[in-house]
Amino acid sequence: MITDNIIIWGTEYGKVRCKLKKILKRKELNLYQLERLTGIKYDVLKRYAKNEIIRYDSIVLAKLCFALECEINELLQYEVKK
Repeated sequence: MITDNIIIWGTEYGKVRCKLKKILKRKELNLYQLERLTGIKYDVLKRYAKNEIIRYDSIVLAKLCFALECEINELLQYEVKK
């Protein structure tokens, strides 16, 4: 149970990072091949690979997990601000 954590305006909560680039390297795929597999536009995939996404799209994430045969926790990582 979370009882000690209170959301305060202006507080830095950390970041969610996308590990797409790492997964693509491990699976020996490139963004163009992933575009063909998923139907997701190249520019969108590029933003995910470069961690330039502000709001993650659940459909895009589902397509990526399906095409890459991975779990969401392999694709996204939460990093606490230190």
